[in-house]
Amino acid sequence: MTLRLIATDLDGTLLTSASEVSVRTRAALDAARARGIHVVPVTARQPIGLRTLASDAGFDGWALCSNGAYATHLVDGRMLFAEELPAETIRTLAEALRASIPGLLFASVREGGETFVAQHGYAEIADLADHKRDPRTMGGVALDHVLAAPSLKLVIRHPELAPTALFDALCALGLTGFEATLSGAPFLEVMAEGVTKATGLARLCEHLEIERRDVIAFGDALNDVEMLRWAGHGVAMAGAADAVQDAADETTASNDEDGVAKVIERVLGVC
Repeated sequence: MTLRLIATDLDGTLLTSASEVSVRTRAALDAARARGIHVVPVTARQPIGLRTLASDAGFDGWALCSNGAYATHLVDGRMLFAEELPAETIRTLAEALRASIPGLLFASVREGGETFVAQHGYAEIADLADHKRDPRTMGGVALDHVLAAPSLKLVIRHPELAPTALFDALCALGLTGFEATLSGAPFLEVMAEGVTKATGLARLCEHLEIERRDVIAFGDALNDVEMLRWAGHGVAMAGAADAVQDAADETTASNDEDGVAKVIERVLGVC
C-alpha cells in the first residue's frame, strides 16, 4: 500500500465522546496532509454538521455525507454527485412500515443536506446532537409533504422503539429499491438503492484517480461495514459490533484513546 487517502467516519471514530478532535488526532491528520494524503470525512452527517468541526479537524477538501449519497467540497462548495431516493420508493416503504409499526416519525434530508423536512412531532423527540440542528428550527409538516420529494436520506424514528427494532422490521418487509443502515444515531437511515459509504468513496477515488488499495478507512458502526471492506485497509474501532470488526483488517483503540491517530502514526512512521 502507498497511502494516498484516509477515509474516516466521525462520531464514535475520529471524534471523542465529547464530539471533539483530540490534539493527537489533529496532529496525525496534519502529518498525513503534509505528505499530500487526502483526508476525507465519510459520515452520516450533512455539511451543516461538518462545518462545526471542520476547522478543528482541518477538513478543507472533499467530504462524503449522507452515508455516501452526497459528495461536496468543504471550501468551494462544489458538488461531485448526489444520489437521491425517489419519492415513489419513499412513499412505498413508509406506508408499509407504518402499517407494521404505529407511531413512526419521518424526516427527509434534501438539497445537498441543507434542507431538513421533518414531520409534525419529530422535533419534540429530537436533540441538537441528532442532526447537528437546533430542533426549534426544524418546524413540522404533514407526513405527505415529507414523503413528496426525492431525498438524500430518509430518517425514521419512534418515540419508544430502538433503531435496531425499526431496522429489523424494515428488513422483514422484503421490500427493495433502497439501502437501510444504522449509524449509532437514534434513528433508522434510508438511502437510494446501492448507496453506501463504499460506493461514495469509490466514486470519489475515481475522481481523484486513487486506487482502492491506497485507501485506509476507519469506522465503528453498521454504516461503515461496506467502506471497511472496500478500502485497501479497513480499521474498526475498539468496542465496535462484531460485524464491523469482522469487516475490517484490524481493530484499533477506541475513539477516546486516539485509535485513529495511532494507526496513522504507525503507517506514516511518526511518533
